Amino acid sequence: MLDISELSHASGFPASKLRYYEEIGLIRSVGRRGLKRLYEDEVKARISLIALAQKGGFSLLEIKQMIGVEGRPTIDRSALLEKADELDVRVRELTNLSNGIRHIANCSAENHLDCPRFQRIMRVALAKTTGRRNK
Repeated sequence: MLDISELSHASGFPASKLRYYEEIGLIRSVGRRGLKRLYEDEVKARISLIALAQKGGFSLLEIKQMIGVEGRPTIDRSALLEKADELDVRVRELTNLSNGIRHIANCSAENHLDCPRFQRIMRVALAKTTGRRNK
């Protein structure tokens, strides 16, 4: 058994976050020692899954649906594949943005607005913002 301060130390999450996770049903305490909540050692695995899923871009609601509240988590593989595809798209977008920024920083044009590539980058950025396709 771990009390909330021990779990906080072991997980790196503040006690307030652990209490919130309990409040929304992601983890469950099994009792109290004085005023401190107690957790079974297995809750560390759940917290690790939560942290991993958040890094992957899952919302807390999606995480709750994926790992449930009780027992061993059942992870929806199709949801993982869908999220991986979303991340791949985001990586490509960020790579393109990074390349565009590098071009702008190193562009030999006296004025960036005179550079055809910079103008294209701006059109693409506007199209992404407004949801239109612009070439």
